[in-house]
Amino acid sequence: MDALAAIFTRRSIRHYTAEPIRDELVETLLRAGMAAPSAGNQQAWEFMVVDDRRVLDAIPEIHPYAQMCREAPLCLAVCADLSRERYAGFWVQDCSATTQNILLAAHSLGLGAVWLGIMPGGDRARRVAQLLGLPAGVEPLSLVAVGHPAETKPAEDRFDPGKVHRNAW
Repeated sequence: MDALAAIFTRRSIRHYTAEPIRDELVETLLRAGMAAPSAGNQQAWEFMVVDDRRVLDAIPEIHPYAQMCREAPLCLAVCADLSRERYAGFWVQDCSATTQNILLAAHSLGLGAVWLGIMPGGDRARRVAQLLGLPAGVEPLSLVAVGHPAETKPAEDRFDPGKVHRNAW
């Protein structure tokens, strides 16, 4: 699948089969994430691979929009090690680009995935960090539930020329 096809046909998938995700595919997803741009090439991102059923089942107790983790065989937590941040605050953009790369890679591999936001922090971020055992100074930005899709969704054309402004508002 070429890049534009992946962009225009990717959809958030929330239902998965029980089939596990092979380690080679997990590595490909992580490689795609690490290929994202970052401010000043700081690459402060860190990843937690979650495939322990007990942890996956506990995520919806913390994150109200993460019910799909109960059927997903895999969840990737995209985090930032703030001690490696050279450009304060840009880790959010860096990890967002990383998350999008993972979503597009999953789709191109025939997997389904959905972005579960954790930011802007607060209690949800604290509880996710605690559940995953993140060390102090490592902040979670997002969770990406991944699995073999048990649903299909048609592509959606979301282009709205009314949201485009040229040279001035």
